[in-house]
Amino acid sequence: MKVLKVLRIILLFILVFFGEIAISFSDKASMEKVFPSEEKMPVSLRLTNNISAYESMQGLDQQIESFMKKWNIVGASVAVVKDERLLYSKGFGYADKDNEIKVEPKHLFRIASVSKLITAVAVMKLVEDNVISLNDTVFGENGILNDEDLLNIKDDKVLGITVKNLLNHTTGWTNRKGDPMFLNLSIARKMDKELPIDTRTIAQYVLQNRELDYSPGKKSVYSNFGYALTSLIIEKATDLSYEEYVVTQILNPLGIYDMHLGKSLPEDKYENEVKYYGLKGERNVLSSFGTGERVPKYYGGNSIETLGAAGGWVATPTELMKLLVAIDGFNIRQDLLSDKSIEEMTKSGRNIRPFGWTGTDSNGYWWRTGTLSGTSVLLKREKNGVSWVLVINTTPKYGARFPVQINKTMIRGLATIDNWPTYDLFDYYEPKSLHNKWLTINN
Repeated sequence: MKVLKVLRIILLFILVFFGEIAISFSDKASMEKVFPSEEKMPVSLRLTNNISAYESMQGLDQQIESFMKKWNIVGASVAVVKDERLLYSKGFGYADKDNEIKVEPKHLFRIASVSKLITAVAVMKLVEDNVISLNDTVFGENGILNDEDLLNIKDDKVLGITVKNLLNHTTGWTNRKGDPMFLNLSIARKMDKELPIDTRTIAQYVLQNRELDYSPGKKSVYSNFGYALTSLIIEKATDLSYEEYVVTQILNPLGIYDMHLGKSLPEDKYENEVKYYGLKGERNVLSSFGTGERVPKYYGGNSIETLGAAGGWVATPTELMKLLVAIDGFNIRQDLLSDKSIEEMTKSGRNIRPFGWTGTDSNGYWWRTGTLSGTSVLLKREKNGVSWVLVINTTPKYGARFPVQINKTMIRGLATIDNWPTYDLFDYYEPKSLHNKWLTINN
């Protein structure tokens, strides 16, 4: 079995090396950064708000504008797909209010826990390629993560955790003692590590100090930590960084070229990334970078780098829709994953969560929420072939419950559409002028 696993890893490496070369902005990436050709320019950069100024969509525009005014949202971006065609991609408000920069389809937003959907797709791709199995155990000498620094385990029940348990939140860990992904300062102190810490350090701390609150598989309790662990599995199974694998094997093959792991600090944001805003009167917190300063949660209080696979991606709604139509189970466009894998991902029940998605139901609705200080997002797939995403750059009231308000807004807005456009903005293309601009932005 070990020989087969080694052969699988070698085969995957060959495919990655000779396959399509990816864009990677990760400092740890081993591949040289190569900008795509004009034909591979991000679809989000080809679009402007004016292209989606369609008469039949004015009711949707009005609902979004009212929503932003009611909740004091600085900036938002929306994309709508019907029958796997991109019909609408539009920004509202400001990407940078101080400099009066309006949101356009090209702007990147933090997508928080929508990142888990990206991660789940990456894991399922490895399962389909027979590199790992959902039933593989994660820890211990016979587990995937059997490195010496991860073998000091306090609770033997941990040895029963499988890849599937990570994906459907049934590991047995809860947040009764706090979510370890947001305890950077205390974990660094207890582990005698310098800040910022990484996922591996958090894993070492949890394994050495925490017991499971219930046996693996018994019930589902939401776990950011469980999804962070999947990045270590991907790296161990492929010998690539987590971001490198996702970019080269998931995103680039789908024509997605402007989706990246984000950064915590404003000076490190991408050129076309929005500025983030907090609630009025929101208190600053100690920096997760160990500077001793008090900073906004959305700019150094929460470590976006540490969240990684659980909540660290930045994306445009347009390119999120490009990913969604490749995993939505509809047959107009070919899906990235098999029908069997998509079915496995979307299974849910009373004590079980779907893989990557926040929830799915018997009516064909699949949805993924994400909320952090400075952002909130809801992505939804509907049985009638309509899928959409709305993301904001402002800390929302009601925290993780705020996507309920997004959902109400979009339901009202979409209900006003009597005549759907017939074009497909995925195929919209502007030649050299925009391509050269994108190269300038990212060079």
